[in-house]
Amino acid sequence: MLLFFNLGGGEIFIIVLFVLLFFGSKRIPEMMRGMGKGIRMFKDATQDIQQDIEESVKDVKKDIDEAKKKLKK
Repeated sequence: MLLFFNLGGGEIFIIVLFVLLFFGSKRIPEMMRGMGKGIRMFKDATQDIQQDIEESVKDVKKDIDEAKKKLKK
């Protein structure tokens, strides 16, 4: 990700220094915890959606197979 912005060591140091001065050393861990929880919730939600889609596909395939069996009879 840092390669995308083409940042060097000096630029990263200035950004870290700015964040430290702006937010303070006590606030940064709280923000990172909150960000981690948000990312975890997002990942869980995407996994739930993926499972729902996979289950729906299985149900549709099952319905198609049953319809084919009825047509053959």
